[in-house]
Amino acid sequence: MTELTYDGTSRTLETSRGTLHYHEAGDGPPLLLLHGSGPGVSGWANFGNNLPVFAKHFRTLVLDLPGFGTSYSSGSDPMSAALPAVLDFLDGLRIGQLPVLGNSMGGAIAARLAAGHPDRVSRLITIGGIGLPLFSPSPPEGIKLLVQFVEDPTRERLVAWMESMVHDTNILTDEFVEMRWRTAIRPEALADVRKLFNRRSLAAMGKPAARAAEAIGMLTQIQTPTLVTFGRDDRVTPLDSSLVAMRYIKRCELHVFYDCGHWAMIERKDEFENVALSYLLRDSKPVVSL
Repeated sequence: MTELTYDGTSRTLETSRGTLHYHEAGDGPPLLLLHGSGPGVSGWANFGNNLPVFAKHFRTLVLDLPGFGTSYSSGSDPMSAALPAVLDFLDGLRIGQLPVLGNSMGGAIAARLAAGHPDRVSRLITIGGIGLPLFSPSPPEGIKLLVQFVEDPTRERLVAWMESMVHDTNILTDEFVEMRWRTAIRPEALADVRKLFNRRSLAAMGKPAARAAEAIGMLTQIQTPTLVTFGRDDRVTPLDSSLVAMRYIKRCELHVFYDCGHWAMIERKDEFENVALSYLLRDSKPVVSL
């Protein structure tokens, strides 16, 4: 496969709500990747380095959710705008059912898609982002640092937040930080992320019991085979959150990456790709009789 570049894989889709931007590479059955939230995020920022591996097996689609990347502004809360946009995207490309892999907010959106539209999701993989913290403080450190950045966006605060996202800060190269910084300080990007992360959202996160019934109700609706992955050292959605997902998603498996924060697909790239592909391709492998 030739080298996959940002421009070479860039696509747009016109919908009734606005223009959705995405990346596409590979042949075969479709696979949808949904990015997380936070300053400077996009589909490419989260999954650009994973795209070549998944594209060997799938027609891999990496969507910029509303309010992120170069898709249309969310208009309201980006979380509320995300699921309708995903449905518009799948309908626009005439895709019925497919596996969906999501990081953080993208995992939460993928879970809601599987719960509310089971006919659209054949397999679900999440990287953090779902469940409820049982023992860890809420709101977590990473979200507090994120709110500090959006209130006063400086490069130093961006770096402090990015350091909370990983176990090994050596992966935060100058190039990586600069890519996130350039996108994060765009006025429209700041405006959208502030709709999602603010003092009001922090206060709501500080009352996990108030969100428990809704969260558990959503998880119990997921009948799709599901692989939940977490970084053991995640400071955004702590590992104990995974226990709730494991208990209430009917057909759920859990994989934990040691020495890993919130970005398993970046920090433990090779291992994550191997685990995800093994799960996605499991049914396509021949059965060997012993």
